[in-house]
Amino acid sequence: MCANFSQAHTAKAGKGIETADDLSAAIAVAEAIRQLQPRVFTLENVPRYQNSQSFSIILSALEQEGYLVNYSVVNMADFGLPQARRRLVLIASKGFHVALPSGATPCGWYKAITKCAEGIAHLIPTMSDSHLLPKQQQALEKFLAGNAPTPLLIERVGGRIQSKYKPGHLPCNTILRSHFTDHKGCNRSKFADIWLPDSTVKSLSIEGAAILQGFPSWYEFPNETATAGSIIGYSVPPSFATQLFISAQSKLLRVTV
Repeated sequence: MCANFSQAHTAKAGKGIETADDLSAAIAVAEAIRQLQPRVFTLENVPRYQNSQSFSIILSALEQEGYLVNYSVVNMADFGLPQARRRLVLIASKGFHVALPSGATPCGWYKAITKCAEGIAHLIPTMSDSHLLPKQQQALEKFLAGNAPTPLLIERVGGRIQSKYKPGHLPCNTILRSHFTDHKGCNRSKFADIWLPDSTVKSLSIEGAAILQGFPSWYEFPNETATAGSIIGYSVPPSFATQLFISAQSKLLRVTV
């Protein structure tokens, strides 16, 4: 789990402390590596995980078992995802070297169509009508004061160091599980809005958020926003996972042949 290592938790007093559960999970992973001896092992977590004792336990097990290890903090936007999402990614292999896949050109959330992901412009007409909250309206006015009108994705919840709005040609901010639930863990009816130059305002749908997270359009989510949002916010973007696993598989097949 990433919760105790996320930036959101470490910013809160008394939060962000590595726990016994974190360490026991890492010990279990290390033992699984020793027992199963997989040809390829992958790990994904938030960037701060690389400074934890838990990560050291797993890394030591891989090195002791003779794995070649490659890990780095990557931005998923560099791999065709229309979202700025920084994550620690590790790939380890035994008997051959597997590198992280090479990056792609960053793309925007609105009309991006790449081999890895697509934008959500085509979904906007199907989304529910909405209205901007006062802070969203302030963010809009701030943007329009110095820029020409363009589609904007404007967050409704959460405080960020990053800008509250993202123009359509840029990747959106990191999608978090907390966007989809309130302080009691209940469903949020709205979590982000899309503003268009004709003053239309639409509520970002679960389907739209899923595409921004790299899910294929056929993937079916539960009806509960909190549950669907947890799947989206906690997931490794499938479009990135596809690139990572195809890269590993192609190298594995060459070695086997």
